[in-house]
Amino acid sequence: KAKPPSPRGLTTLEQETILGLLNSERFQDHAPRQVYATLLDEGIYVCHWSSMYRMLAEKQQLSERRNQLCHPPAVKPALVARAPNQVWSWDITKLLGPTKHTFYYLYVILDVYSRYASGWLLAERECEELAKQLVRETCAKQNIPLGQLTLHADRGSAMTAQPLALLLSDLGVTKSHSRPRVANDNPYSEAQFKTMKYRPDYPEFFASLPHARAWAQGFFQWYNHEHKHSALHLLTPAVVHYGHAPSVLRARHAVRQQAYAAHPERFVKGPPALENVPPEVWINRPQPVLAVADLH
Repeated sequence: KAKPPSPRGLTTLEQETILGLLNSERFQDHAPRQVYATLLDEGIYVCHWSSMYRMLAEKQQLSERRNQLCHPPAVKPALVARAPNQVWSWDITKLLGPTKHTFYYLYVILDVYSRYASGWLLAERECEELAKQLVRETCAKQNIPLGQLTLHADRGSAMTAQPLALLLSDLGVTKSHSRPRVANDNPYSEAQFKTMKYRPDYPEFFASLPHARAWAQGFFQWYNHEHKHSALHLLTPAVVHYGHAPSVLRARHAVRQQAYAAHPERFVKGPPALENVPPEVWINRPQPVLAVADLH
């Protein structure tokens, strides 16, 4: 049985009149509360603002009626390195100190193409001046010419500071940043920190800054010169960074060819192929555009 209309309710004609008022050119961008107050100030009462909301909801017109400011979508960084010293990635990670809430800050610059840790710095604080020092010294050590290098980082305060941006401009280095709240826009630095913190000798905490610095020196010596990197055909970052990869890979290939000549049956995929380092390394490789077949 249908519920009888309330004697206090608005008639159909009244509701249509109020909806027309709310959707009029004068009030179409105003919230019902604002319309209600404006009409009261003009000596007009049509209904309570809550009734206006209810009528709009019943007509599926209840949405933001004002123009809203919105941030433009962040541009997805797409960077490619085809040789060392074309794209660097850098980040800062915390190392636990001897007491609760005590940390040391490890700044690391990583070459995206070779995975070589080109520069690092350990300090008791995170600040833009130390970041500038590391970038300046590493660019000098690697003899970076103007216009060759892009430096990629997340959006931490030290990374986005204006003094660092000015230094990069002076050095002819292009700056690049991850998108806000996107964790995988800086994958190589994150992977390097994971490799470091999963080392068997990584301490539960560091007793002092000298202790942390000594451990880091040993780690980066191992990482750059001994660590056989899975993405580099098990070459060390230093071998790739300093151009020795072709000769090392040719020597390995000669060994495998000798093994194949002695026991070809053991090579189920056939003769070993000469390996090469990847021709390019991407941060966010663009997806290929699929060609649309001409149906005419």
